[in-house]
Amino acid sequence: MSDVSPAPPMGSPSKEECTWGMASHLLGLIGFIGPLVVWLIKKDTMPFVDDQGKESLNFQITVLIAYFAAAITSCIAIGIFLVPLVLVANIVFCILAAVKANSGVAYRYPVTLRLIK
Repeated sequence: MSDVSPAPPMGSPSKEECTWGMASHLLGLIGFIGPLVVWLIKKDTMPFVDDQGKESLNFQITVLIAYFAAAITSCIAIGIFLVPLVLVANIVFCILAAVKANSGVAYRYPVTLRLIK
């Protein structure tokens, strides 16, 4: 028996890539800096992390824009309802994305501005 684990099939991410992809999504819970750092560090060496890092970063930029919109509209009371809605959506979608990425599935956030391609 060899101590070397078999290489993953072509096209499927390694366990390390899955872990970094998951980290990119979970770090999004504290802002866009975490996904940005993960993406910048790993984008050239891990294609799955490149994809998931960009996806996470795009979603966090979208969330930041939504928070700004909520802050601006808080003077007419709409923003007061938008802030908790954006917060809950961010938490739920980041956790869903992290679970999918950890299992090697490329996750796509709904309602995301894809600014970084």
